[in-house]
Order: sequence, then structure tokens, then C-alpha cells
Amino acid sequence: MNPVAFSIPHFPAPAIRNSKISPEIVEKFSSVVTVVAESSWFMLSNFPGKEGKEIVDGTQKRNVLLVVAHPDDESMFFSPTINFLTSRGHNLHILCMSIGNADEMGTIRREELYKASTILKVPLNQVKILDHPDLQDGFGKVWNHKLLAKIIEQEISSHGIDSIITFDSYGVSGHCNHRDVHYGVQSFLLNKVPQSFEAWELVSTNILRKYSGPFDIWLSMLSKENTSGMMHCLLNECPQKSFLAMAQHSSQWVWFRKLFVTFSSYTYVNTLKRIN
Repeated sequence: MNPVAFSIPHFPAPAIRNSKISPEIVEKFSSVVTVVAESSWFMLSNFPGKEGKEIVDGTQKRNVLLVVAHPDDESMFFSPTINFLTSRGHNLHILCMSIGNADEMGTIRREELYKASTILKVPLNQVKILDHPDLQDGFGKVWNHKLLAKIIEQEISSHGIDSIITFDSYGVSGHCNHRDVHYGVQSFLLNKVPQSFEAWELVSTNILRKYSGPFDIWLSMLSKENTSGMMHCLLNECPQKSFLAMAQHSSQWVWFRKLFVTFSSYTYVNTLKRIN
């Protein structure tokens, strides 16, 4: 794999409300961010594997629908997949099932998703964000799988979608809305779909791998070799774009999410598994 152009992301120091936290701790945090970013560059530029070159064989450009639950899911979990698809000329649509209104910030979060989509090179007219009364953000808010399937079917028919990507049954974080989106896609797949239609899920990992940052690149490849079924590991060739996209979600861009994006393996690699 050719060396990947990569520059070190810089984050302003997070606001510190606890006066007992010294500037030295903040400086150490920034140093850790730099080390992780440099490790990412080294691994991505020297990775010898040939996996994940194409989600599908051949040179056919796909019309892909990414289905997520909340604004920021696309940047926090799926940015390696998005960067991979857009850089290779695939036509990507994003369907976000809610405006993320759990804290009554849905209007703001909707605009933040549009800003992040611009960074991720997804045309704004291909980003759809729903505010359905039965699909509201929140733990304990159960989403009807048949309703989700109907919405997905309409979106696929409207745009000639031939591939779909979403969460797996655990949903990375275990959030019930993530899991419901997965089952909504599964419900849609119970219908008759063309043989050429492809459905993929983002594989959830254990907590150690989840926070191993770029080091999970190697673990993902090893896991793929020992797992049955069709899988692809997609490396993020531009992690800086992922940081910048997540930073557009300013209402969510608090110190612990900065840590998450820095150390999350989902910033650096996505493992997709075929589900149909």
C-alpha cells in the first residue's frame, strides 16, 4: 500500500471545570493524541495487506445507502467506510433515522450532520434526516422494525440503491436505537431483493479492541482470517478528515468524545460483514 498523506490533527484543550486538573495533564493528553495520530500514519502507510480494496469485485460503481440512527453516528463509527467509498467514486447516500433530539437539540444536530457530510464529501441532497414521532432518540425508545423497513424500502426505491450498510445486532455501543436500525434492515431483507443487492453490517468488537485505536488494524485483519462469511476490512486513509467531521458536531464535541474519536478503532478501520 502506498504511503498515506497524513497530518497530525490538533484539538484545542478541552474546557476544564475541575480546578484540580493541572495544565500538565492537558499537555499530556495532547501528547497522547499526537502519538496515536503518528501511530496511525505509520500503520496505514506501511500496512502490507491487500484486503478491503473493493467492497464488491470489479470496477462497478455502487449506489450505497448508509443507514444510521443519530447525527454523529456517521463520523464516530463509519468514517473509514465513508472515506473509502467516496474516494473510489461510489455514490453514497446517508439515511439518518432521527435528528438526535434526546436533549432537545435536534435542530442543531441536524445542521451539524449536514456540515459533517460536507467534510466527508457526501452531497447534501443525498443526506436524509428524519424526525418521525415514532423514531425519537433515546435509551429505552423502541423503534418499530417494520416501520424502519418501510422507510428503508422507500429510500432504496427512490434512489436505485443496490447496496446497504448499517450497524450489526449489537450496534457498536449497544445503544437500542443502533440495534433497532440493524433489525429494520434485516426486516427489509426479508422482502424479495435482487440477487445483486448487497447488505453489510459494521462488526462490533470487544471493549479492548474498541479502544485500541490504530492498533486494531492488525487485530481486524487477524480476526477476518479466522471468521467465516464474507468480510472486508476498510482502512481509513484520511483519519484527519474523520476528526474534522466529528468536530462539526459541536454540540457533542466534548472532551470525552474527543478521547473516544482519538482512541476508538472505528476511527481507523471498519470491518464490514455481508449479511445477505
